[in-house]
Amino acid sequence: MSLSVDVFWSFRSPYSYLVTSKLRALQEDFDVTVNMRPVYPLAVRSEGFFTKADPLFIPYLMRDIRRLAEFHGLPLQWPRPDPVVINRETLNGAPEQPHLDLLMPLGVVAGHKPEGVAFYDEVSRLIWSGEDMPWNEGDKLQRAIARAGLDMATLQAEADAAGDAIAAEIEANQEAHRASGHWGVPTMVFEGEPFFGQDRFDLLVWRLKQHGLTARG
Repeated sequence: MSLSVDVFWSFRSPYSYLVTSKLRALQEDFDVTVNMRPVYPLAVRSEGFFTKADPLFIPYLMRDIRRLAEFHGLPLQWPRPDPVVINRETLNGAPEQPHLDLLMPLGVVAGHKPEGVAFYDEVSRLIWSGEDMPWNEGDKLQRAIARAGLDMATLQAEADAAGDAIAAEIEANQEAHRASGHWGVPTMVFEGEPFFGQDRFDLLVWRLKQHGLTARG
């Protein structure tokens, strides 16, 4: 029987980006279904989070993500533009979020398709690799989605037709995320057990193997 893992994931999380290629390879190589469940970034869903954080939080974060990217052999730069429009006075997300308004519905629709993990891998690489900035210009996003085997126009049409249902699904994702036992991303959940952070990926695989994880083919 195929195993199943839920992944609570954010377009603004560098750690989400850093684990996604591993999740893609896991699903491609092993008999496991990876369910990508997008949630809003902390700056949007947790008002005041960054103003309450220790002043050392951001400097350590930047150092950590750069060395992790180097360790894993992945390119990384802070996105331009930032997926979240920030109010610089409050450090909270601004009322208008054009990038999330585009990305989140596409992510919800893609997440229900067999190519869902590939979508998140290709799109997060576009946003975070720094190789083709600004990431939102021209047909860059369309081409990233095509590399995942999907069509952006088709995804957009499906998203437009299911607006209320998509909003409800995102809210359900956020509730299920907290119910799993953590609030941060990426949080990978198997059989009700949360594995928070890209550095818990190997621990997740260890647990999956205890439950009979087998190679495909």
